[in-house]
Amino acid sequence: MPTALITGASSGIGKAFAQELAARQTNLVLVARSEEKLNQLAQQLQEQYNIQVDVIIKDLTEPHAATAVFDATKTKGLTIDLLINNAGFGDYGDFVERDRERQLKIVQLNILALVDLTHQFLPLMRQRHAGGIINVSSITAFQPIPYLSVYAASKAFIVSFSEALWAENRQYGVRVLVTCPGPIETNFFTEAHFPPALAGSTEKVYSAQEVVCKSLKAFEDWQPTVFISDIPTQIRSTLARLVPRKILLNMLAKRFKV
Repeated sequence: MPTALITGASSGIGKAFAQELAARQTNLVLVARSEEKLNQLAQQLQEQYNIQVDVIIKDLTEPHAATAVFDATKTKGLTIDLLINNAGFGDYGDFVERDRERQLKIVQLNILALVDLTHQFLPLMRQRHAGGIINVSSITAFQPIPYLSVYAASKAFIVSFSEALWAENRQYGVRVLVTCPGPIETNFFTEAHFPPALAGSTEKVYSAQEVVCKSLKAFEDWQPTVFISDIPTQIRSTLARLVPRKILLNMLAKRFKV
């Protein structure tokens, strides 16, 4: 039975990945800060699907957190067949006015922890010529977003990094997918202090379960990237690359400023 490690597993997309993979008879390693939520989820999935679920309580914004997670799997004697780097958060507002520590933690979690976990688990997958990684990005990765500057930039990094790894590792039998969802039914907007006036959207809002199922299908098909958003959103994101940068940035600044 394969084993998947999921970061940010206590809620949202991470929890949906855990529920779907458990239903597919995959053992799990759940990583997040919330001990109570993780233990409740682990107990539920073990009882419902008769699988093994290990819990690692860790704040991935802390120094050396990724190494602690990797070492914990070694201590438990676990082989990780699928790494899902899902943990991440954002913060709305003028960069200069936002809390410095919070901006650094976005980079630590969205980028540094993801790179570190990937660098520690990927070599073992290549040695086995099996396994894979799913990195969770966002549709915001495809254009700079004023007032979500650090978050959008971090998601752009994830896309570029993941697509490069897809090309490097397919010859070794290791899959790498980056999934780029649009608006999702999670608590992201609340946690990012997103103004209610901007949180409303004409774009289709997907459930976390839909994101997970579409992502796993793309992963199974050896795709490097999957967009999970409506067609107009995908078109806008693609056309944004063709618009002169000054014009684009002025438009986006007006769109996202309250």
